[in-house]
Amino acid sequence: MENMALKARITSLKREEYYKIANLHIHSNVSDGKEDFDILIEQAQKLGLKHISITDHNTVAGYKKTRHLNDPVLIPGVEFDCFYQTSLIHILGYGIDFSSPHIEKLCAKNKNETKLDIVRLFHSRHPKDVIEGIHKAGGIAVFAHPCCSSVLSLDCLVKKLKNFGLDGIEAYYPYNRHRGIIKFHSRKKPFELAKKYNLILTGGTDEHGSLEK
Repeated sequence: MENMALKARITSLKREEYYKIANLHIHSNVSDGKEDFDILIEQAQKLGLKHISITDHNTVAGYKKTRHLNDPVLIPGVEFDCFYQTSLIHILGYGIDFSSPHIEKLCAKNKNETKLDIVRLFHSRHPKDVIEGIHKAGGIAVFAHPCCSSVLSLDCLVKKLKNFGLDGIEAYYPYNRHRGIIKFHSRKKPFELAKKYNLILTGGTDEHGSLEK
């Protein structure tokens, strides 16, 4: 079932609000980030953020132990590693029921599958299975940092993901660190494809450290 309330919440965000009051791509030390899950939420509160999602790689373990689960700023999220058409791509799931068996089935079976890039590569999932699992868990599926996808045609890739049920594409993204070097497509392209395929736009910093800089 589509999470219409969450779609409305995300689509209401303006471009200039991303990073200032909204950050929907954050990692904690539950996966490959450095900061504690609950501390990230507390930092977000201090900074005045109104919409955040901690999207750890292939795990929702942080949501099962946080003391801030009912904080209205928090949107439950996850980032799944997928391999498709010779490219490792990432699919974000927002608004999921993190206790859903459909999510549990997709999650990592050990700690290395949440941290080490090479291990995650060899345990990647098919995007069709991931998108279906996110939907069955009541969430929406978003294509993360699309400009880093090593495919000849990003348009063709997004079209196929849309056919699998993709809901959105990450367009407000800084492309820092290694992703600033290995971009294969123009940063304008996600906006064009969102309009073409009727996808919602999302964004976040892909923070792996502290939110307080």
